[in-house]
Amino acid sequence: MRIVLADLRGRDGVVTKDTVAGGYGSRLRPFSKVTKLVSLVKRQTHDIPSVQLAYLAALGATRGHQISWTRDEPLPGDVAIVLSSLVDFRHETAWAREMRGRGVRVGFVGLAASKMPELFADAADFVVRGEPESAFVDLLEGRTLQGNVESRAVRDLDALPFPRWDLVAAPMYARLRLPFGVRPFGGVFPVLASRGCPEFCTYCPHRILESHRMRSVDNILDELTYLCSLSPRPYVVFRDPLFSENRDRCMALAEGILSRALNLTFECETRLDRLDRDMLDTLHRAGLRAISFGVESLSPDTLKRAGRRPIPESRQREVIDHCRQRGIATAAFFVIGFPQDDWASVAATIAYAIDLGTTVAQFKILTPYPGTPLWRQLEPLVYEKDWERFDGFTPTFAHPNLTADQLRFLLGAAYTRFYMRPSYAGHCFRMFTSRPGRLARRLDRAVLAHHSRMETALMSRAVTC
Repeated sequence: MRIVLADLRGRDGVVTKDTVAGGYGSRLRPFSKVTKLVSLVKRQTHDIPSVQLAYLAALGATRGHQISWTRDEPLPGDVAIVLSSLVDFRHETAWAREMRGRGVRVGFVGLAASKMPELFADAADFVVRGEPESAFVDLLEGRTLQGNVESRAVRDLDALPFPRWDLVAAPMYARLRLPFGVRPFGGVFPVLASRGCPEFCTYCPHRILESHRMRSVDNILDELTYLCSLSPRPYVVFRDPLFSENRDRCMALAEGILSRALNLTFECETRLDRLDRDMLDTLHRAGLRAISFGVESLSPDTLKRAGRRPIPESRQREVIDHCRQRGIATAAFFVIGFPQDDWASVAATIAYAIDLGTTVAQFKILTPYPGTPLWRQLEPLVYEKDWERFDGFTPTFAHPNLTADQLRFLLGAAYTRFYMRPSYAGHCFRMFTSRPGRLARRLDRAVLAHHSRMETALMSRAVTC
């Protein structure tokens, strides 16, 4: 059977799919000079091939089927499998209709297709609901899939073949590594050491498809060994939302990388209270070069109401400071527009983001994604009817304290204040304690005062407070 796997590039803005927002995806349309620069970097470093489809490529190739991969061009085949998203579903369904017009059967996989199959039904012969491997194996073995197809979760993740990156039209080698950057331009391999999430944040889609399961350490090490055979010193992005949930397992993985002398570097996402100095030191020796984590809000009460366990400020600073000493880049996530937020609380969170001094920061607007507990809570307030605008950067519900214009204004202010300050250049070039770095921090106050004046002028014209 000729199988086309479609990992389609998004249209309009910087679109990321696959495991981003659990699989719903995100889209950043630049709305300021700063976000244009952020988008430029994201476009080069965040266009990572789909690990979900790479697993399907491995299953198909193992059973002797012909696998082709496309990011945009319609290809000849018997069946096409399209990775779905919420933020780019119109493009995906239009592509599917064109393929069906060529006589190719089309199916959709992914979180968006699983939770919102009605968006894809008219453009598809079948829509897989759940983790796709079980239904895909049925297809490979000759079953004709039709309509909504329920697919069983993979309980033993070690039983899956490793993703076949040699079948994927993606660069195996890093095209460029910036002297002050971490993730290279191209040549990035995503790895799933687990699936699902053990936490209970009400706004997060990572936990709404299936329960949390982990691969064995030996199985992960075997995959990393395989990646090292494909590319010299590969850069690995662990896509787990909570990489270091189990300390002993995480340490065993790091020690396994060292004992096998695997020449790689990697980044991961986790919680700061699941890290300590000894673990960071061991992970760094194994190749850890960046971590991302959610801070979300400065207010512990706001976090508790969203089902997120707060992390003491002292612990956050301790871990971030140790990462800085070890040369590990840090990326903090913040959310603007929790129901309890007002102008002052968002401003306090932005100020805290700057004070923490992480390498980078990502700010998003709270988005109630279908299937999450937050959706059930806020559905009566949701006014947005265009699902593609549930992108993480667009207001979608009537906030009790802030208008849509105010939320967008605060989002822009967050990016400007964080990135447009002298000390941020010091972070890029790792001048934390040098004389230029200290001078840059002293200049921050004057620059932030300038931002305040510009914001006040803008608010008086465009925003009613």
